Amino acid sequence: MGLARRLPTSLTIVAGWLAVAIIAAAVIGTTALHAAASEVTLGEEHEVNYNDHQAFLLTEDALRGDGVLFETAPSGNGLTTLWTDITNKPVGLISSLVGNLPRYRYEVQVVPNGSSRSKIIVNVRGENVTEAELEEYKASRKLNLFNQIDQLAQSYPPEPETPTAGGVNFALLPNEDLKGLAQRATGNADNWQIIARDNGLRSPTDVAPFQTIWVRNSLVKQGSGTNTGAPSGRNQP
Repeated sequence: MGLARRLPTSLTIVAGWLAVAIIAAAVIGTTALHAAASEVTLGEEHEVNYNDHQAFLLTEDALRGDGVLFETAPSGNGLTTLWTDITNKPVGLISSLVGNLPRYRYEVQVVPNGSSRSKIIVNVRGENVTEAELEEYKASRKLNLFNQIDQLAQSYPPEPETPTAGGVNFALLPNEDLKGLAQRATGNADNWQIIARDNGLRSPTDVAPFQTIWVRNSLVKQGSGTNTGAPSGRNQP
């Protein structure tokens, strides 16, 4: 009788320790599975003839047209879309139980590339997918994003960035930069910095041949606006 009474107690203790071991193994296994969740990122770039702010607005409009939800970054020229599950990829039971499901999202950043051009950088980030599987979710393939942006751009020409009054428009000569124009138009090459700010430019070489540059009247030396020896624009009222 004494042995018969001790056996259930011993089995209870063994069962208890076994339950603890199973729970511990489950916790460790779940943590390891989460840690092993794969993450892949693929990037693309697209240039447009718009400043960074205008290019970002075009990108937002293109995404809204596709019904894509996103959050705008505090900087104002970046956004991140919400995660989207990939439903056509088989998922194992354990991965499903611990939440390691395949999904993707887009991370967009627009950076200036000169005074009137921008680069739209779009990364697609995937979890629990391979790089090869993520290829089909690139923005250019899944959303046709860059073509949509270009189509929108044809409907909305860039806004002018130069002032329209109180100065003179000059056409840059071949191989002339802002310092050369400042010397020619104002008599002082150091005035290029003021001219650059007025025209939304960042450096003396951030220009193209024959580009039109606006120079405020207070800087223009007498006779520069009507000098027939160099191309120049008309005085603005």
